[in-house]
Amino acid sequence: MPEARSSCQDFMRWKKKQPGRRTVSQICPPPRRPLTVADIRPGMENERLGVVRDSMLQNPLIVKAELGKPRERSCSLPGINFNYGLYSRGLDGGVPEAIGHWNVFKQQPTCPRELTRNYIVMNKAAVKAGLVTAQEHFHYRRLKDSCISDQDVRRLKKEPPSLPPNMTFGIRARPSTPFFDLLQHRYQQLWVQEQKATQKASKLEEKHKVILGALYETRSSQLRKYKPPVTLDALWHMPHFQKVGPHLDTFPSEAARQRAFKAHREESAVRLGTLRMGNYTHP
Repeated sequence: MPEARSSCQDFMRWKKKQPGRRTVSQICPPPRRPLTVADIRPGMENERLGVVRDSMLQNPLIVKAELGKPRERSCSLPGINFNYGLYSRGLDGGVPEAIGHWNVFKQQPTCPRELTRNYIVMNKAAVKAGLVTAQEHFHYRRLKDSCISDQDVRRLKKEPPSLPPNMTFGIRARPSTPFFDLLQHRYQQLWVQEQKATQKASKLEEKHKVILGALYETRSSQLRKYKPPVTLDALWHMPHFQKVGPHLDTFPSEAARQRAFKAHREESAVRLGTLRMGNYTHP
């Protein structure tokens, strides 16, 4: 007996330790209703001084978000018994009615189509009868009405084009992307080959291009390029200064010195001054 009593006590303890199941109201709590004056507590964000009305707490421009809580939308929702959406009632009879009979579409009665009036024939007949005015034509059409028959209407209408029986309508599917060509840089190689072929063709074209005859020089062009020779006399130097070397050499090398003297001699003919180192004579 003591063993049975201890086992019963252990079972009761285990049962107390088991968490209780949550109710539907805990899993799906009722929708939040708008704030009211009775819900405001000291220290809340929506605490106001002065006259406070419930309508003020239903304005989303006035209501502030509470710290650690979702923002109030100030919209009152219907109760728990309210069902959202539309209720569709089964009016088709369900599966038994679908199996029991076949719903055949009943063709609607077609209305007699009004035929098109043949004004060309009526106008010709009215003119042959000697009728000219619009009033006479109107009365003539009421007495002798002429319409185009269905056969003529079918003949005037264009027949649909004859299409092959195995023709497929729609848009043709896009070809698959050539990934191997992309990985191997195939398009780059083709572009390089095309550029080389284009350059080769342009070189052949330039090679076979007809070269015109050489231009002959005229007297005017020759005189324009001609530079008259200038003879320079040796400068006079004092005898005791002839063997004295220069104290300052501004040229980097002897070749640079000779090039500078040569340029000076070539331009001395068109320069002003005693030593021909002034401005140019021409404007």
